[in-house]
Amino acid sequence: VMIFLSCPDATPRTTPAELAADHFPATTRFYERASYGRFTLRPHPLRNWIRMPHPSTSYAMQRDWNPVNRAAYLRDALAASDPEVDFSRYDIVYFVADPDAPGVDSDATKVVNLDTPLRADGTDVRRVVTVFEKHPPDRLVLAHETGHVFDLPDLYHRPVDGKGDWDTYVGDWDLMGSQFGLSPDLFAWHKWKLGWLDPRQVVCVRGTAPKRLTLEPLSAGPGTSPAGAPAGSPAFGLGLGTKLAVVRTGTDSALAFEARSPVGNDSTACKQGVLVYRVRGGAASGSGPIEVVDAHPRTEACWETSVYPPLADAPVSLGESFTVPGDNVKVEVEGRTASGAWTVTITPGEPGEAGG
Repeated sequence: VMIFLSCPDATPRTTPAELAADHFPATTRFYERASYGRFTLRPHPLRNWIRMPHPSTSYAMQRDWNPVNRAAYLRDALAASDPEVDFSRYDIVYFVADPDAPGVDSDATKVVNLDTPLRADGTDVRRVVTVFEKHPPDRLVLAHETGHVFDLPDLYHRPVDGKGDWDTYVGDWDLMGSQFGLSPDLFAWHKWKLGWLDPRQVVCVRGTAPKRLTLEPLSAGPGTSPAGAPAGSPAFGLGLGTKLAVVRTGTDSALAFEARSPVGNDSTACKQGVLVYRVRGGAASGSGPIEVVDAHPRTEACWETSVYPPLADAPVSLGESFTVPGDNVKVEVEGRTASGAWTVTITPGEPGEAGG
Protein backbone atom coordinates (compact mmCIF):
# COMPACT_ATOMS: atom_id res chain seq x y z
CA VAL A 1 0.00 0.00 0.00
CA MET A 2 1.22 3.49 -0.87
CA ILE A 3 0.19 6.17 1.64
CA PHE A 4 0.74 9.88 1.04
CA LEU A 5 1.55 12.02 4.07
CA SER A 6 1.18 15.78 4.32
CA CYS A 7 2.25 17.94 7.25
CA PRO A 8 0.66 21.05 8.80
CA ASP A 9 3.63 23.24 7.80
CA ALA A 10 3.06 22.86 4.03
CA THR A 11 0.30 22.66 1.43
CA PRO A 12 1.06 19.93 -1.13
CA ARG A 13 1.77 21.15 -4.65
CA THR A 14 1.43 17.67 -6.14
CA THR A 15 -1.31 15.06 -6.01
CA PRO A 16 -1.10 11.47 -4.75
CA ALA A 17 -1.80 10.29 -8.29
CA GLU A 18 1.19 12.23 -9.63
CA LEU A 19 3.50 10.83 -6.96
CA ALA A 20 2.24 7.28 -7.51
CA ALA A 21 2.96 7.67 -11.23
CA ASP A 22 6.54 8.66 -10.36
CA HIS A 23 7.16 5.08 -9.25
CA PHE A 24 4.54 2.87 -10.91
CA PRO A 25 4.31 1.07 -13.23
CA ALA A 26 8.09 1.49 -13.66
CA THR A 27 8.95 -0.35 -10.42
CA THR A 28 6.55 -3.18 -11.20
CA ARG A 29 7.98 -3.57 -14.69
CA PHE A 30 11.55 -3.68 -13.36
CA TYR A 31 10.71 -6.59 -11.05
CA GLU A 32 8.65 -8.44 -13.62
CA ARG A 33 11.68 -8.41 -15.92
CA ALA A 34 14.20 -9.12 -13.15
CA SER A 35 12.22 -12.10 -11.86
CA TYR A 36 11.27 -13.45 -15.31
CA GLY A 37 7.64 -13.00 -14.33
CA ARG A 38 7.94 -14.86 -11.02
CA PHE A 39 7.31 -11.83 -8.82
CA THR A 40 4.67 -9.14 -9.25
CA LEU A 41 4.59 -5.96 -7.20
CA ARG A 42 1.01 -4.67 -7.13
CA PRO A 43 0.69 -1.09 -5.90
CA HIS A 44 -2.39 0.07 -4.00
CA PRO A 45 -2.04 3.87 -3.79
CA LEU A 46 -4.40 5.96 -1.72
CA ARG A 47 -6.12 8.76 -3.62
CA ASN A 48 -5.91 11.36 -0.87
CA TRP A 49 -3.41 12.93 1.49
CA ILE A 50 -3.18 11.78 5.11
CA ARG A 51 -2.41 14.65 7.50
CA MET A 52 0.42 14.08 9.99
CA PRO A 53 -0.06 15.57 13.48
CA HIS A 54 3.24 17.50 13.61
CA PRO A 55 5.25 19.79 11.28
CA SER A 56 7.65 18.06 8.93
CA THR A 57 10.61 19.85 10.54
CA SER A 58 9.86 18.23 13.90
CA TYR A 59 10.94 14.80 12.64
CA ALA A 60 14.51 15.93 11.75
CA MET A 61 14.68 13.75 8.62
CA GLN A 62 18.16 13.02 7.30
CA ARG A 63 20.19 10.20 5.76
CA ASP A 64 21.46 8.85 9.08
CA TRP A 65 18.13 9.35 10.78
CA ASN A 66 18.06 9.41 14.56
CA PRO A 67 16.15 6.25 15.62
CA VAL A 68 13.99 8.20 18.07
CA ASN A 69 12.85 10.67 15.40
CA ARG A 70 12.33 7.89 12.88
CA ALA A 71 10.23 5.90 15.35
CA ALA A 72 8.10 8.97 16.07
CA TYR A 73 7.51 9.48 12.34
CA LEU A 74 6.50 5.84 11.84
CA ARG A 75 4.17 5.82 14.84
CA ASP A 76 2.47 9.05 13.73
CA ALA A 77 2.17 7.87 10.11
CA LEU A 78 0.66 4.56 11.15
CA ALA A 79 -1.81 6.13 13.58
CA ALA A 80 -2.88 8.84 11.11
CA SER A 81 -3.48 6.39 8.25
CA ASP A 82 -4.95 3.47 10.21
CA PRO A 83 -8.56 4.77 10.02
CA GLU A 84 -8.37 4.63 6.19
CA VAL A 85 -6.11 1.65 5.59
CA ASP A 86 -6.59 -2.03 6.40
CA PHE A 87 -2.95 -2.95 6.93
CA SER A 88 -3.77 -6.65 7.17
CA ARG A 89 -4.22 -6.68 3.38
CA TYR A 90 -0.66 -5.67 2.47
CA ASP A 91 2.88 -7.04 2.59
CA ILE A 92 4.75 -3.75 2.16
CA VAL A 93 3.96 -0.22 3.32
CA TYR A 94 5.26 2.77 1.38
CA PHE A 95 4.92 6.03 3.33
CA VAL A 96 5.36 8.83 0.78
CA ALA A 97 5.97 12.29 2.21
CA ASP A 98 4.92 15.54 0.56
CA PRO A 99 8.12 16.35 -1.37
CA ASP A 100 7.64 20.10 -0.90
CA ALA A 101 7.32 20.10 2.89
CA PRO A 102 10.24 22.10 4.38
CA GLY A 103 11.56 19.31 6.62
CA VAL A 104 11.61 16.62 3.93
CA ASP A 105 15.10 15.43 2.94
CA SER A 106 15.26 13.27 -0.20
CA ASP A 107 18.48 11.70 1.07
CA ALA A 108 16.51 10.13 3.94
CA THR A 109 14.56 7.69 1.75
CA LYS A 110 15.15 4.21 3.13
CA VAL A 111 13.70 0.86 4.15
CA VAL A 112 12.94 0.00 7.74
CA ASN A 113 12.83 -3.77 8.30
CA LEU A 114 11.61 -3.83 11.88
CA ASP A 115 12.88 -6.39 14.39
CA THR A 116 10.01 -5.36 16.66
CA PRO A 117 7.05 -4.86 14.34
CA LEU A 118 4.41 -2.19 14.56
CA ARG A 119 0.86 -3.43 15.03
CA ALA A 120 -2.20 -2.35 13.07
CA ASP A 121 -5.47 -4.08 12.19
CA GLY A 122 -4.40 -7.20 14.03
CA THR A 123 -1.29 -7.70 11.90
CA ASP A 124 2.44 -7.11 12.24
CA VAL A 125 3.86 -4.33 10.06
CA ARG A 126 7.50 -5.31 9.48
CA ARG A 127 8.44 -3.88 6.07
CA VAL A 128 8.16 -0.10 5.73
CA VAL A 129 9.65 2.13 3.04
CA THR A 130 9.85 5.81 3.97
CA VAL A 131 9.89 7.79 0.72
CA PHE A 132 11.08 11.41 0.75
CA GLU A 133 11.92 11.76 -2.93
CA LYS A 134 11.56 14.92 -4.96
CA HIS A 135 9.03 15.11 -7.79
CA PRO A 136 10.10 13.72 -10.20
CA PRO A 137 12.27 11.28 -8.20
CA ASP A 138 15.62 9.66 -8.82
CA ARG A 139 15.55 6.90 -11.45
CA LEU A 140 14.52 3.48 -10.09
CA VAL A 141 14.88 4.66 -6.49
CA LEU A 142 11.82 2.74 -5.31
CA ALA A 143 13.06 -0.41 -7.04
CA HIS A 144 16.31 -0.07 -5.08
CA GLU A 145 14.49 0.39 -1.79
CA THR A 146 12.16 -2.49 -2.56
CA GLY A 147 15.28 -4.64 -3.01
CA HIS A 148 16.03 -3.99 0.65
CA VAL A 149 12.57 -5.32 1.50
CA PHE A 150 13.97 -8.64 0.24
CA ASP A 151 17.02 -8.10 2.50
CA LEU A 152 19.31 -7.44 -0.46
CA PRO A 153 22.38 -5.48 0.70
CA ASP A 154 23.69 -2.13 -0.41
CA LEU A 155 26.48 -2.75 -2.90
CA TYR A 156 27.87 0.76 -3.01
CA HIS A 157 30.94 1.88 -1.10
CA ARG A 158 30.19 4.73 1.24
CA PRO A 159 33.30 6.88 1.86
CA VAL A 160 34.06 7.47 5.52
CA ASP A 161 33.64 11.23 5.20
CA GLY A 162 30.81 10.99 2.67
CA LYS A 163 33.06 12.43 -0.03
CA GLY A 164 34.50 10.52 -2.94
CA ASP A 165 33.20 7.85 -5.29
CA TRP A 166 30.40 5.59 -4.03
CA ASP A 167 30.38 3.16 -6.96
CA THR A 168 33.79 1.50 -6.79
CA TYR A 169 32.46 -1.96 -5.81
CA VAL A 170 30.02 -2.79 -8.62
CA GLY A 171 29.71 0.32 -10.81
CA ASP A 172 26.71 0.18 -13.15
CA TRP A 173 26.13 -3.55 -12.78
CA ASP A 174 23.41 -3.92 -10.10
CA LEU A 175 20.48 -1.87 -8.86
CA MET A 176 21.63 -2.28 -5.27
CA GLY A 177 24.86 -0.50 -6.19
CA SER A 178 23.25 2.41 -8.04
CA GLN A 179 19.75 3.01 -9.33
CA PHE A 180 21.37 5.22 -11.98
CA GLY A 181 23.40 2.34 -13.45
CA LEU A 182 23.41 1.65 -17.17
CA SER A 183 22.95 -2.08 -16.46
CA PRO A 184 20.88 -2.10 -13.26
CA ASP A 185 19.46 -5.61 -13.37
CA LEU A 186 20.03 -7.62 -10.19
CA PHE A 187 23.04 -9.93 -10.19
CA ALA A 188 22.26 -13.57 -10.95
CA TRP A 189 23.55 -14.36 -7.45
CA HIS A 190 20.68 -12.30 -6.02
CA LYS A 191 18.15 -13.86 -8.38
CA TRP A 192 19.28 -17.32 -7.32
CA LYS A 193 18.89 -16.40 -3.62
CA LEU A 194 15.40 -15.03 -4.30
CA GLY A 195 14.29 -18.20 -6.08
CA TRP A 196 13.97 -16.57 -9.49
CA LEU A 197 16.45 -19.00 -11.06
CA ASP A 198 15.85 -22.72 -11.27
CA PRO A 199 18.66 -24.94 -9.90
CA ARG A 200 19.36 -26.10 -13.46
CA GLN A 201 20.17 -22.49 -14.41
CA VAL A 202 23.10 -22.39 -11.97
CA VAL A 203 26.31 -24.33 -12.69
CA CYS A 204 28.84 -25.02 -9.95
CA VAL A 205 32.29 -25.47 -11.49
CA ARG A 206 34.21 -28.00 -9.38
CA GLY A 207 37.67 -29.52 -9.58
CA THR A 208 40.40 -28.24 -11.86
CA ALA A 209 39.25 -29.46 -15.27
CA PRO A 210 38.03 -26.87 -17.79
CA LYS A 211 34.24 -26.52 -17.89
CA ARG A 212 32.62 -25.45 -21.16
CA LEU A 213 29.13 -24.00 -20.91
CA THR A 214 26.71 -21.57 -22.51
CA LEU A 215 25.54 -18.54 -20.56
CA GLU A 216 22.27 -16.89 -21.51
CA PRO A 217 22.26 -13.09 -20.98
CA LEU A 218 21.04 -12.31 -17.49
CA SER A 219 18.22 -9.98 -18.56
CA ALA A 220 16.90 -12.25 -21.29
CA GLY A 221 13.46 -13.56 -20.41
CA PRO A 222 9.85 -13.59 -21.57
CA GLY A 223 9.32 -11.16 -24.42
CA THR A 224 12.97 -10.13 -24.76
CA SER A 225 15.75 -10.88 -27.19
CA PRO A 226 19.35 -9.62 -27.19
CA ALA A 227 20.70 -7.12 -29.66
CA GLY A 228 21.32 -8.88 -32.94
CA ALA A 229 19.41 -12.05 -32.04
CA PRO A 230 16.30 -13.15 -33.93
CA ALA A 231 13.10 -12.00 -32.26
CA GLY A 232 11.42 -14.82 -30.39
CA SER A 233 14.53 -16.97 -30.12
CA PRO A 234 13.44 -19.90 -27.93
CA ALA A 235 16.24 -19.67 -25.37
CA PHE A 236 15.52 -16.01 -24.76
CA GLY A 237 11.78 -16.09 -25.07
CA LEU A 238 11.63 -18.62 -22.22
CA GLY A 239 14.62 -17.45 -20.23
CA LEU A 240 15.41 -21.04 -19.12
CA GLY A 241 19.08 -21.28 -20.10
CA THR A 242 22.06 -21.20 -17.74
CA LYS A 243 22.34 -17.79 -16.08
CA LEU A 244 25.07 -18.25 -13.48
CA ALA A 245 28.33 -20.15 -13.10
CA VAL A 246 30.04 -20.27 -9.71
CA VAL A 247 33.52 -21.27 -8.55
CA ARG A 248 33.88 -21.63 -4.81
CA THR A 249 37.03 -19.92 -3.50
CA GLY A 250 36.68 -20.28 0.27
CA THR A 251 34.39 -21.22 3.14
CA ASP A 252 32.23 -18.14 2.53
CA SER A 253 33.49 -16.78 -0.79
CA ALA A 254 32.99 -17.49 -4.47
CA LEU A 255 33.55 -16.18 -7.97
CA ALA A 256 30.45 -15.71 -10.10
CA PHE A 257 30.18 -15.51 -13.88
CA GLU A 258 27.19 -14.21 -15.82
CA ALA A 259 26.56 -12.80 -19.30
CA ARG A 260 25.35 -9.23 -19.65
CA SER A 261 23.84 -7.91 -22.90
CA PRO A 262 21.77 -4.82 -23.84
CA VAL A 263 18.33 -6.34 -23.29
CA GLY A 264 15.54 -6.00 -20.73
CA ASN A 265 16.62 -4.14 -17.59
CA ASP A 266 20.10 -3.86 -19.12
CA SER A 267 18.90 -2.26 -22.36
CA THR A 268 21.17 0.80 -21.85
CA ALA A 269 24.29 -1.28 -21.11
CA CYS A 270 27.59 0.36 -21.96
CA LYS A 271 29.45 -2.87 -22.77
CA GLN A 272 28.48 -6.53 -23.04
CA GLY A 273 30.22 -9.79 -22.30
CA VAL A 274 30.83 -12.11 -19.36
CA LEU A 275 30.89 -10.28 -16.05
CA VAL A 276 32.98 -11.68 -13.21
CA TYR A 277 32.42 -10.77 -9.57
CA ARG A 278 33.48 -11.87 -6.12
CA VAL A 279 30.91 -12.83 -3.51
CA ARG A 280 31.87 -12.60 0.17
CA GLY A 281 29.29 -14.05 2.52
CA GLY A 282 30.86 -12.48 5.59
CA ALA A 283 30.79 -8.90 4.30
CA ALA A 284 28.04 -6.63 5.59
CA SER A 285 25.77 -4.41 3.53
CA GLY A 286 27.83 -1.48 2.29
CA SER A 287 31.12 -3.29 2.95
CA GLY A 288 31.51 -5.07 -0.37
CA PRO A 289 29.52 -8.33 -0.17
CA ILE A 290 29.86 -8.31 -3.97
CA GLU A 291 32.71 -6.76 -5.94
CA VAL A 292 32.99 -6.72 -9.73
CA VAL A 293 36.34 -7.86 -11.12
CA ASP A 294 37.56 -5.57 -13.90
CA ALA A 295 38.76 -7.55 -16.91
CA HIS A 296 40.09 -4.29 -18.43
CA PRO A 297 41.70 -2.46 -15.50
CA ARG A 298 43.68 -0.06 -17.67
CA THR A 299 40.69 1.34 -19.56
CA GLU A 300 37.27 2.82 -18.91
CA ALA A 301 34.14 3.45 -20.96
CA CYS A 302 31.00 5.57 -21.26
CA TRP A 303 32.48 8.33 -19.14
CA GLU A 304 29.56 10.67 -19.93
CA THR A 305 26.84 8.29 -18.73
CA SER A 306 28.36 5.61 -16.49
CA VAL A 307 28.21 5.97 -12.72
CA TYR A 308 31.79 4.62 -12.58
CA PRO A 309 33.57 4.48 -15.97
CA PRO A 310 36.52 2.34 -14.75
CA LEU A 311 34.10 -0.60 -14.31
CA ALA A 312 31.85 0.16 -17.28
CA ASP A 313 34.02 -2.07 -19.50
CA ALA A 314 34.54 -4.75 -16.86
CA PRO A 315 33.05 -7.75 -18.78
CA VAL A 316 35.24 -10.21 -20.67
CA SER A 317 34.46 -9.61 -24.33
CA LEU A 318 34.02 -12.03 -27.22
CA GLY A 319 37.33 -13.67 -28.15
CA GLU A 320 39.05 -12.64 -24.92
CA SER A 321 40.42 -14.70 -22.03
CA PHE A 322 40.92 -13.44 -18.50
CA THR A 323 42.52 -14.90 -15.39
CA VAL A 324 41.06 -13.57 -12.17
CA PRO A 325 43.85 -12.01 -10.10
CA GLY A 326 44.45 -13.75 -6.78
CA ASP A 327 42.23 -16.72 -7.61
CA ASN A 328 43.89 -18.18 -10.72
CA VAL A 329 40.52 -18.92 -12.31
CA LYS A 330 40.52 -18.46 -16.07
CA VAL A 331 37.51 -17.62 -18.23
CA GLU A 332 37.59 -17.74 -22.03
CA VAL A 333 34.74 -16.24 -24.06
CA GLU A 334 34.84 -18.35 -27.20
CA GLY A 335 31.75 -17.44 -29.16
CA ARG A 336 28.04 -16.76 -29.36
CA THR A 337 25.22 -19.04 -30.36
CA ALA A 338 22.67 -18.27 -33.05
CA SER A 339 20.29 -17.08 -30.35
CA GLY A 340 22.85 -14.74 -28.76
CA ALA A 341 24.03 -16.78 -25.77
CA TRP A 342 27.71 -16.75 -24.80
CA THR A 343 29.90 -19.85 -25.05
CA VAL A 344 32.57 -19.83 -22.34
CA THR A 345 35.16 -22.10 -20.78
CA ILE A 346 35.98 -21.71 -17.09
CA THR A 347 39.15 -23.30 -15.72
CA PRO A 348 39.68 -23.27 -11.94
CA GLY A 349 43.27 -23.17 -10.75
CA GLU A 350 45.00 -25.96 -8.90
CA PRO A 351 44.57 -25.82 -5.10
CA GLY A 352 47.21 -23.56 -3.61
CA GLU A 353 47.91 -21.77 -6.90
CA ALA A 354 45.92 -18.65 -6.05
CA GLY A 355 47.95 -15.59 -5.29
CA GLY A 356 47.55 -13.30 -2.28
